Amino acid sequence: MISVDGLTVEFGGTTLFKDISFAINDKDRIALMGKNGAGKSTLLKIIAGNKTPTRGKVSAPKDAVIAYLPQHLLTVDSRSGFEEAAQAFAHVLEMEKEIEELNLQLATRDDYESAGYYELIERVSALSEKYYSLGDTNYDAEVEKILLGLGFLREDFHRPTGEFSGGWRMRIELAKILLKKPDLILLDEPTNHMDIESIQWFEDFLINSAKAVIVISHDRAFVDNITTRTIEVTLGRIYDYKVNYSSYLVLRKDRRQQQQKQYDEQQKFINENQDFIERFRGTYSKTNQVQSRVKMLEKITPIEIDEEDTSALRLRFPPSPRSGSYPVILEDVSKNYGDHTVFSHASFSIERGERVAFVGKNGEGKSTLVKILMGETAHDGNLTIGHNTMIGYFAQNEASLLNEELTVFETIDDVAKGDIRTKIRDLLGAFMFGGDDWNKKVKVLSGGERTRLAMIKLLLEPVNLLILDEPTNHLDLRTKDILKNALKDYDGTLILVSHDRDFLDGLVSKVYEFGNKRVKEHLGDIHSFLEKKKLENLRTLS
Repeated sequence: MISVDGLTVEFGGTTLFKDISFAINDKDRIALMGKNGAGKSTLLKIIAGNKTPTRGKVSAPKDAVIAYLPQHLLTVDSRSGFEEAAQAFAHVLEMEKEIEELNLQLATRDDYESAGYYELIERVSALSEKYYSLGDTNYDAEVEKILLGLGFLREDFHRPTGEFSGGWRMRIELAKILLKKPDLILLDEPTNHMDIESIQWFEDFLINSAKAVIVISHDRAFVDNITTRTIEVTLGRIYDYKVNYSSYLVLRKDRRQQQQKQYDEQQKFINENQDFIERFRGTYSKTNQVQSRVKMLEKITPIEIDEEDTSALRLRFPPSPRSGSYPVILEDVSKNYGDHTVFSHASFSIERGERVAFVGKNGEGKSTLVKILMGETAHDGNLTIGHNTMIGYFAQNEASLLNEELTVFETIDDVAKGDIRTKIRDLLGAFMFGGDDWNKKVKVLSGGERTRLAMIKLLLEPVNLLILDEPTNHLDLRTKDILKNALKDYDGTLILVSHDRDFLDGLVSKVYEFGNKRVKEHLGDIHSFLEKKKLENLRTLS
């Protein structure tokens, strides 16, 4: 058991949290929740030993292994992906090497009666006992299993880590953590940059193979599926629920309603007594009663209502001009990079008003096809963009494409045209950028703020085909819900590239699966697609 005892964090005269305590037990899978700035990531770093609290401590058994997925990657560019992941077993390999060196010394020395020889024997015996207690493990097979589960191909194993994108390097770091089989795994937004299949594999691993887990995540389906306990950080304290995220939301609502009721009753009591004090202050016959009530009010501990994020993102897409019956028609479309085929012979059409999802493992061509639709990359075959089709496009790296030296206001003012320019301040306000934020430079914004700013561009002119490539990365749960509701009300055609099952649920009625160099059409929503995939996987195994 790992215990958190009386943690307090103070900085700059502000108390982030005060005297919080809880225990982490074997097989606990905890969701750490709370609004931005509540202190979730700070708490995770303290448990990991990467940050020191003002007061309090984290206690763990001497041999406990706590693993933390860091924000800054630690991979070494000179190693291959496989070699970097195998660093999880570096201590075992060092043990093997030391045993080998000690045995060599024993074989070459002949001072059998000396103290030094006996010391060598004892050292070899102790190391060998420790080594064999680890079991007969095929470390290469373990590394291979984890890397394949996280979406790597065998041909990726020997590529230098420097060739991988940030998202894939994060997975290598995650592989190292999982291979260490730690007593506690600390994860901060682990599913960003993961495709649906990798997330499902990761869920199964955490549920069936991990010991204890604490996770901060904005992926609701992931959090719901893996966690059995929710700890909320709010107003400098914690609430500990032995339920998953969805059940916690219900209990939190009940808690706030109860707090509101108690607060209202307390305010009524205080007001009645203050009225009495004011009315009879100076009245001789009521002096004792007045003094008694003053003392009573001084002793009252005010009831606090837990903070609630009341900022509201008001998102509504402009009405769509009418397009032709088929905004997108593909006939035998293929994409190759030299000898490498991304996909081939893709043929399908998307009708006006349809809502479709592009899903599949990373690297199978989802974003590539989007770039083909946008005319950003060459292809073989025929692509027809229908009559009067007006496209609004949100790229996967849209937020990172923003000019970091521009201010928030300048970013939108530079691209707005016509009458919409008179409404820039209203648009910024609707996306939770207040007047104090307008002159902030893009480079100081958080990932979520950049994503919101980039999304404003979609509202600058009416479109009838929205193409969104991973729009929910860096968005918190509440903002994702607001975007999802706006897309439900959108009256045009929608193409969504996403790995977020909860976000896709209720938004799409057709799924295009990218894999094995093909694009396969599945009729039905995301859940029916996933159920079908499970059946296909079982047939493959049989």
